[in-house]
Amino acid sequence: MQRKQHSTSVADLRAKSLPLAKTRSASLKLSEPPIHQLRDHPQHLTSTSPPLQPVPKFIKPTPLPPAATHNAPTKLASLYFPEDASVQAVLDQAETTYPWLLVEGSRFVAKPDQLIKRRGKSGLLALNKTWPEARAWIEARAGKEQQVETVKGYLRQFLVELFIPHPDGTEYYININSAREGDWILFTHEGGVDVGDVDEKAEKLLIPVDLSKYPSNEEFAATLLKKVPKGVHNVLVDFISRLYAVYVDCQFTYLEINPLVVIPNEDATSAEVHFLDLAAKLDQTAEFECGVKWAVARSDKALGIPGAKETSKVSVDAGPPMEFPAPFGREMSKEEAYIAALDAKTGASLKLTVLNSKGRVWTLVAGGGASVVYADAIASAGFSNELANYGEYSGAPTETQTFHYARTVLDLMLRAPVHPEGKVLFIGGGIANFTNVASTFKGVIRAIREVAPVLIEHNVQIWVRRAGPNYQEGLKNIKAVGNELKLDMHVYGPEMHVSGIVPLALAPGKTDLGHVKEFGG
Repeated sequence: MQRKQHSTSVADLRAKSLPLAKTRSASLKLSEPPIHQLRDHPQHLTSTSPPLQPVPKFIKPTPLPPAATHNAPTKLASLYFPEDASVQAVLDQAETTYPWLLVEGSRFVAKPDQLIKRRGKSGLLALNKTWPEARAWIEARAGKEQQVETVKGYLRQFLVELFIPHPDGTEYYININSAREGDWILFTHEGGVDVGDVDEKAEKLLIPVDLSKYPSNEEFAATLLKKVPKGVHNVLVDFISRLYAVYVDCQFTYLEINPLVVIPNEDATSAEVHFLDLAAKLDQTAEFECGVKWAVARSDKALGIPGAKETSKVSVDAGPPMEFPAPFGREMSKEEAYIAALDAKTGASLKLTVLNSKGRVWTLVAGGGASVVYADAIASAGFSNELANYGEYSGAPTETQTFHYARTVLDLMLRAPVHPEGKVLFIGGGIANFTNVASTFKGVIRAIREVAPVLIEHNVQIWVRRAGPNYQEGLKNIKAVGNELKLDMHVYGPEMHVSGIVPLALAPGKTDLGHVKEFGG
């Protein structure tokens, strides 16, 4: 049975600082963080937070008493520069949306927010700048191509936040990540740009799946804070405990803060805590459970944006929808974004990645496993450089959904120039469990009918292999359409193994599958 393929993905934190509650609390969208201050150790619960759940008796309260006040809204400006937008217009709007940018005497940090590692070493970090300086720095880079190590991409998303001066020796590193045995917390007293090999140098603490073995506050301090001044132990134990509560409640699978800045007060009995840079991964399959939490803390009201509507309603509409961005250098095309939008609205799975828009070999493959098999077979045949796309449709998509998916792939294939050697389209798949082959093929057939003359013009060979419920009807219909429209089409059923049509199409005469007969209808 094909399941919707959700991956654990990275999403940017363009939002509110983590509401560090002792138990369950509303939360946010992640990766690049705002500055987070624990002045007087407030609870950080928003007015829209859901009721706190009872804490198991074996989990002791953190060492700091709850405070009656809340932190001020986060000061974090998220600036997005679409391909067709004026950079000046976006920056002008930012001054209206985030009036604190214009406060006299303020100093800022500006940086791109596109899953780029080691930005400081790549010259992509502007520190201690006035707003005019930060604006000019962004303006010089927004929408421009940038090479980071071996990858090239366009800079479209930036963050601007307040600059926090801090003395040497106050930068720490913390990492929470999920493993089979539980959640690991890694902490080191040496954070920042030159943090080094964290896995080797960090202190580690396992939070087991069995919460009856949840570490005590003393264990947190003794295990993780060995090299940290004792005067800030209570503050850090409280911070780590609350951070972990949010990590679990909001379904993170990875969270890293570097640097975590802890500035002691004059008598070194307490401290302010700021996280200046953060990256994280959210579990996309938890969106049904955490979507509201992810949205609430990223609402205009939570971010202190002027004009935010007052409402007591808590819903996913309270904030922007969660976006799982592509890696830097892998910007989504309009077609990929269109399929991703279709995928988000269905229980089926629709995936598309364009590898080489001018490639000869295209695929319309049913099933995540089959998509891997076909890509591997095409590469094994020596055509990896000609493989144009990677993707799949599965999980019983409707005829209409399959039509839109197929039409998008065909449009991409036929938009490229005519290739002197022609093109090859594989409509493949394994043996479906519950997907109605006849129904999905109706969608594929509709798409083929719309572009049949252009398929002939581009000299496209179509190779079909499919099996599963009602496959006979599906193969019969597509074969009939191929004959009717005079297309160069070859149709096979389960007599041909799943990727057998690949060598037949790409390496004729070099395979022993020539004896397998085509589907006769």
